[in-house]
Amino acid sequence: MLIPFHDDNPIRRLPFVTVGLIVVNTLLLLYTSGLDPDQGELFYKRHGFVPARIEQLIDSSKVIRLELGAGDVAPEFEPRPDPSGTPRYLELEPLPAEIMFSLISCMFLHGGIMHLVGNMWFFWIFGNNIEDRMGHLPFLCFYLLGGLVASATHWLMTPVDQSLTPVVGASGAVAVMLGAYAVTYPHARVRCLVLVFLIFFIELPALVVLGFWIVGQLISASGALAVDLNGGVAWWAHVGGFLAGALVMPRLTWIIPQQETATRYFRPPPGSPDRSRALDPATRWSTDRVGHNDPPLRKHDDGIRWEDE
Repeated sequence: MLIPFHDDNPIRRLPFVTVGLIVVNTLLLLYTSGLDPDQGELFYKRHGFVPARIEQLIDSSKVIRLELGAGDVAPEFEPRPDPSGTPRYLELEPLPAEIMFSLISCMFLHGGIMHLVGNMWFFWIFGNNIEDRMGHLPFLCFYLLGGLVASATHWLMTPVDQSLTPVVGASGAVAVMLGAYAVTYPHARVRCLVLVFLIFFIELPALVVLGFWIVGQLISASGALAVDLNGGVAWWAHVGGFLAGALVMPRLTWIIPQQETATRYFRPPPGSPDRSRALDPATRWSTDRVGHNDPPLRKHDDGIRWEDE
């Protein structure tokens, strides 16, 4: 198992959208955790994405019936069965506004603390650099639209007999950030925790780490499709989100200008050339270890200033 720990890719502006999204996801988990199990199930089924509801946008007379107490929502919600043994149902009316809202609200709901931590951990490591590259508002739009693409992929690949299962989680939108990161910072170094008999750390290029991740998702998605089972994970949403991020991000870098490098302060490392030689374009040493696919921008002295200046 390969678990990203952190990346060696500095940011130049505060990623308050990334932090804000993490906070909102966390607060909603705290809110739903405080609900009664029956209330929690109703909340998840109303605000999660139910693939079968897309048909209601075409057929305005179609009513979706979801069985209550079926155990198909967040694990901590184990709804109590009706004492009489009579099945209970939730009827979802064909309300376009409610259906479209569920496509957004499902991105902010999680099935438990580990589900939340897993998604937000990846989001923090890789999402803050995408926000830094794109800017705050474009990043938020990219996140939400990417999440919609991931949900659409899940809808397209979901078998009919599983189309009544609500889907919750930010993993589709987070996968968009992973795809965008893979093509924007392929050479960024990512320190990973490896669990293979022994536990140790290793530093790998982002393209290798994220390539390993998407291959795993593809294998899982293909296997689930072959046996008509998804195991409770929307694998195809991950695949669709990753591909959307990887395909769209290069186009966006042509539209959104790169932020100028802020002034950074460095102490000359041992054995480095003197100041005049360090600032000589022909001989200066580079302090940027992270490569990206943007066209280079001209900067005054590369934005480098010595500490004593």
